Amino acid sequence: MDKALKSEIEGVEEIESCFIAPSEDTPRQGLWLSPLDIVLANRGHTPNVYFYRRDVVAASTNTDFFEVGRIKEAMAKALVAFYPLAGRLHVNGSSRPKIECNAEGALFVVARSELTVDDFSDLKPSPELRRLFVPRIEPASTVLGIQVTFLSCGGVALGTVLHHAAIDALSACHFLQTWSSFSRDGEAAVVDLPCHDRTLLRARSPPVVHPDVHSMFSLKLNLCEPLGPISTKIFTISVHQLAALKRICGGMSTFCAVSALVWQCMCVARQLPLDAETCVTFPVNIRRRVTPPLPDRYFGNALVIMKVASMVRDVVLGTLAASAAQIKSTLGRLDGEMLQSVIDYNEIAGMSNKPAKGNLPDTELRMIGWLGMPVYDVDFGWGKPEVMSRAESVRSGFVYMMDGTDNDGGGVRVLMCMEARKMEEFERLFYAKFVQ
Repeated sequence: MDKALKSEIEGVEEIESCFIAPSEDTPRQGLWLSPLDIVLANRGHTPNVYFYRRDVVAASTNTDFFEVGRIKEAMAKALVAFYPLAGRLHVNGSSRPKIECNAEGALFVVARSELTVDDFSDLKPSPELRRLFVPRIEPASTVLGIQVTFLSCGGVALGTVLHHAAIDALSACHFLQTWSSFSRDGEAAVVDLPCHDRTLLRARSPPVVHPDVHSMFSLKLNLCEPLGPISTKIFTISVHQLAALKRICGGMSTFCAVSALVWQCMCVARQLPLDAETCVTFPVNIRRRVTPPLPDRYFGNALVIMKVASMVRDVVLGTLAASAAQIKSTLGRLDGEMLQSVIDYNEIAGMSNKPAKGNLPDTELRMIGWLGMPVYDVDFGWGKPEVMSRAESVRSGFVYMMDGTDNDGGGVRVLMCMEARKMEEFERLFYAKFVQ
């Protein structure tokens, strides 16, 4: 049995659980949430995990590896500027969700385990990985939770959960960079202050929805019951393979080229009817796309979900270059009016779009791009994480695209979640494109 799966025998022992409040007084108020926040109020917390390996040489001279007191103090300092993360999410009946900024604190858990970093070298997301290294949020209204787990090899697993109604991935990176900077640099830490004014993404009054919004954006998360076991696997694309793929796609961006490849392989692996309609959807950061642009350090959700639809025959029998170009063309249609329209639509929809448990339809793919995000710039003073990933991904059709690690030789990592019975065929098709 894989050692990582023997949790019932070895498990993780919790040593301490507490709440970390800001180290200074912070605003005590209800934080108004934008339409792009409130549509995510029922999505829950996003679980991620970072693994840090303790250097053998440093271990002999450095006895304070991930010293808990130092990390706690740094978090308390970071929460002064990022005070909404120390608050509580309030969702009361028909009233508008808000974050009550009350300084009750972020959950902080310390644990230890007989497991090692090497037990998770492939870092395959799973409910088990989440159970082991990500804290269980109680109360459920807590916005932020952290778990530091000391492993038997001397390494550390850092698990994080952030409520999606509070922030998107870019804002999460901003907080983690600031927290780790306080731990690493102390008073010399440089803090880029976040912008908490979410009225910058307020809907118009009255809301006005452009008719093309329905064709350009994925406005609802339509989930269906799974028909069988779901499998998750990480595919690596080397620097050389990526260069070859981008040439095949006519010099398109990494995101467009890899999305086109995954889309085509998914359609073939699932044996979709040629006359069926298929679509790929993907979040787009709109901080620099809205009019006027948002501050770079806007703290909240600044994402819209775009949609590219096509007939299966065009994706399967057509070229990767054509599919990549279609994705790029859709991105090119974004302008201030269309973005304001989708904000207005979400204001009308509110929380009525409540996702149930399940998977995306076989014809749909959700590509989530973390390319270029500073997910590895989380150095608390003992080095950057060796690897980072979602702790759990259980919805078929969801794909995460992120930069490769040094161990991968750079390139791109693609985390694919789909039906277990189709995964082997998907893998065969995926890597066949790189065989010359």
